[in-house]
Amino acid sequence: MSLIFPRLASIGLCLGLLSACGGGDTAASSPAPNPPTPNDPAFVPTTSPVMVTELATGLPNPWSLAFLPDGRMLITGRTGNLRLYAANGQSYGAVSGLPALDTAGQGGLLDVAIDPDFANNRRIYFSFSEADSFNASINGTAVARAELDATAMSLVNLQVIYRQLPKVASSGHFGSRLVFDRDGHLFVTLGDRQNNDQRGYAQDLARGNGKVVRITTTGAAAPGNPVLAGAQSGIWSYGHRNPQGATLHPATGELWTSEHGPQGGDEVNITLAGRNYGWPVISHGQEYGTTTQVGSGTAMAGMEQPVAYWETITGAAWTGGQKSSIAPSGMAFFTGGQPAHWTGSLFVGALAGQALWRLQLDGTRVVGRERLLASRGERIRDVRQGPDGRLYLLTDGGSGKLLRIGS
Repeated sequence: MSLIFPRLASIGLCLGLLSACGGGDTAASSPAPNPPTPNDPAFVPTTSPVMVTELATGLPNPWSLAFLPDGRMLITGRTGNLRLYAANGQSYGAVSGLPALDTAGQGGLLDVAIDPDFANNRRIYFSFSEADSFNASINGTAVARAELDATAMSLVNLQVIYRQLPKVASSGHFGSRLVFDRDGHLFVTLGDRQNNDQRGYAQDLARGNGKVVRITTTGAAAPGNPVLAGAQSGIWSYGHRNPQGATLHPATGELWTSEHGPQGGDEVNITLAGRNYGWPVISHGQEYGTTTQVGSGTAMAGMEQPVAYWETITGAAWTGGQKSSIAPSGMAFFTGGQPAHWTGSLFVGALAGQALWRLQLDGTRVVGRERLLASRGERIRDVRQGPDGRLYLLTDGGSGKLLRIGS
């Protein structure tokens, strides 16, 4: 079924250049400091329609999708299912062989990524929440690899290659996005694990909370990682809250991530080696249910500023005296196709915001934005560009959908 929705330019996104503050011994260069500044115009309607095709419905808690070289898709379901789909949305059924999952709260089977050499080795990688084998009350994000036997619809030779340590007692903020870099190494985003008494772990380099790690396909620290005193093996960047979106810039190869702020302050970042992204010391958000600023303010020397952040999704600077959040999730760059004016844009799914955001870029600067598909009222969990050049989306929930933008 194909549905057409009007596009609306939205409001409330605060924009700015990436700060050059912070750094590790091998950190890459970034633009000169220029803190984000508000940009909150009124709604500006546009006339071009967005056509949405519902390829599959009734998906149980879909979290991520990944394309195989032949155009088929693997789709994860958070509550414990991995399914193989044809390019037209037809399901081939469930893939067996998953490890034990901790599906409490936000946990379960999360992201999935395809090995760059999949045609030869048939390997896939997936992130999941894993309970401790000796203490089921604590858990953490883990990454496994396995070979996909598409004929038998099973995973074989499964190995857990990475574990976020130490495990903690929490059911939230697992992060969990997986992205291969151009060298074939794997970025893994790791949440701070949500509890207020664990927030500070994001600044503790001896812990895996609130980090992005870069590992080899066997789980070792990848060559070229930053040298950070006292850091756990593999850490690429730190000071993150709950990064649930990640993608490579198609021109530069840099990692871009999106992460949940608390109440307000959701961010898009260029995630560079050795950099400190501030949480919970600085934030553009507030404590839940209050107007109290989180941390020590919105900026501090040695801590990065986001490329973009959100303070509202309604158009008013304040909602009931409090900032609101879009809850960003999957994200993808649009590298070319139809409509042509989308080329080079960054697309970010919104959960609480129930929309697809298009950020128009001039280099690393956001110069325009649109809030798309808001009239559907659906939580957008994942965003991918398919091999056919079109965008594919997953909606969140117990009866999620696989959507394709375009006919």
